[in-house]
Amino acid sequence: MGLIATSLIWVAYAVCLGILFFVSGIFVFIYQKPSERSLGVTIVCFITVLSLLATVLLLPVDVALVSSTSAYKLGNKKDWATPDAVDNILLQLKIVYYALYSLDAVLCLLVVPFTYFFYEEYDEVAAEEGTQTIGSRFWGAMKYTIGFVALALVLFLVGFFIPVARKARDEHRDLDFFKDLLTENHGERALSFAIGILVTVGTILYCLYTAPGLALLPLTLIKSAPSISTPQLAATTSSQLDENRERQRQLNGRNEGREGGLETRDRRELEALVREERTLVRRQRLASENSGEGQNFLVRVWIKAEAVFRPLKLIGGLLLVVVALIVFAAMLITCIDKIKNSVCRSTCGFLLAHTKIFNPINWVLLKSSKIFPIDYILFLLLAMLFFSSSVVGLATIGIRFLWITLFKIRKGKTTPNAMLMATVLLTLITLALNYTLTMIVAPQYATYGPQTFCDRPAHYPDEAPDCTNHRKAVKPCSERAENSASQLVCTPTVVSTFLNRIMVNFPYLGLINFWAQFAFLGIFVIVFLVMLFRVPKLDEDQADDDLREEEEEGLLASTGRRFGATWQDITGQAKGVKRANYGAVNGEAAADRGTTDHGEEGPVGSVAGGAGRDSNW
Repeated sequence: MGLIATSLIWVAYAVCLGILFFVSGIFVFIYQKPSERSLGVTIVCFITVLSLLATVLLLPVDVALVSSTSAYKLGNKKDWATPDAVDNILLQLKIVYYALYSLDAVLCLLVVPFTYFFYEEYDEVAAEEGTQTIGSRFWGAMKYTIGFVALALVLFLVGFFIPVARKARDEHRDLDFFKDLLTENHGERALSFAIGILVTVGTILYCLYTAPGLALLPLTLIKSAPSISTPQLAATTSSQLDENRERQRQLNGRNEGREGGLETRDRRELEALVREERTLVRRQRLASENSGEGQNFLVRVWIKAEAVFRPLKLIGGLLLVVVALIVFAAMLITCIDKIKNSVCRSTCGFLLAHTKIFNPINWVLLKSSKIFPIDYILFLLLAMLFFSSSVVGLATIGIRFLWITLFKIRKGKTTPNAMLMATVLLTLITLALNYTLTMIVAPQYATYGPQTFCDRPAHYPDEAPDCTNHRKAVKPCSERAENSASQLVCTPTVVSTFLNRIMVNFPYLGLINFWAQFAFLGIFVIVFLVMLFRVPKLDEDQADDDLREEEEEGLLASTGRRFGATWQDITGQAKGVKRANYGAVNGEAAADRGTTDHGEEGPVGSVAGGAGRDSNW
């Protein structure tokens, strides 16, 4: 019976890994820049994202496996859950956890940096001339990666030899919980210290990116409809284009036959009008594509359906606002609970497994964990909410050094080096997220799950008491339980033991990670209130830059369906002027054909438009 139960839980984790496989692939391919896609970078980013998500979502499996050994209604172990069987389950979990944590550390500290430098070493001219080989790129990348190898060695060596804190254990000699956390194994200590440092660095990034992202994600969905619809954009652009060309006619007519050509002032104005005309032509093309003009029937149906179902984004945004506020309340409650009721306070990073104040998320997960895999589905959604918030934060803020923007993370616009940097940041953030979900959001669920024990005196020292006729004596497992029977029944999860071991052995890391949660909550409140009263605006400059770049790369067709927003998208009213009728000023026909009378770029797919670069790729 026990083998069947544990096997089904591992099967559920395998199904979850299949879902994460597609989530990781979708994330990488959506954000990568198609014209600069690199196979090596794609594979490394995909494996890294899959590994970090698999690490976080192992927690519900951990909870389900240790909880499957006990009967929560009676507060005792099941018949098949012998000490050897429980130890075997914990060993399996330790192997998987240590493998995933080690893989995350290796990817973050070695593989991704090497891939970054290997990509940066590429010189197109040298490669065409044959002066640069794969071997030279490899050694060039290794030269810079040596610094990260040294960093990894320093982390593990310091963790191997650094003495652990014993104050918490000395002050609580009667609690076996703390004796089990203070490890004497130097290998585990080294891994714990290295992961603890990465978690602490990730916590800083988690406050800077995930907190704003958690506030921005639901409000962005609610305010996603821009202030101008596709038909309105077409009509406005057409009107502006007519005014522009009329002004060009006036300038050309006023200076017709004039010796020496246009006056200096008129020439500057005409040049500005020509540049503006090119921008308006691009915007008109965008509006035509968004309305489905010239597209087949299926594309037009898709555009209309997208406009019809847009209210679902509003409903989803409202639901996410509620969820985000509940998460905020749960985190604040747990932090207050830890400050007030932690058994060791600052000496162990405010460790608290059994909460004293009601935590809504903790309660929901505890109740749902009694029927696996309901809690798994809920935890998966919760983890994806935090991960999506981190991605939104990265996309909004970008990768910065102080006030200087190093890379921008945007859908379909992210270069390979920016993608690798974003992957490293997401790895560190996800390690911090593992701490937050386990220690802050749902600490009791993540530590003991629904496990209970019978709080009655035992007849024999090594025998668990019987609560068959005393159901009121069944209590939730806690690290502060005084009854020795709890040690026989309550089995903490592997991930909570691992993270608590970091915080107890290295309390300064625990203090940083704990107090950083208040910084997270403060940043969330500030961004949420600012975005709540801020009216979204259509960034026309950014849209024009995107169109210009896509024209140069021959990718204009991929920009459809970007600005559809209102009921006008469904009705198709206020259609703009077709591109074929541009007016009668000199050079307008040439502008329509993509020639250079007014400096207009070549048509999509031409060599001037950048097709040569795409074809070379």
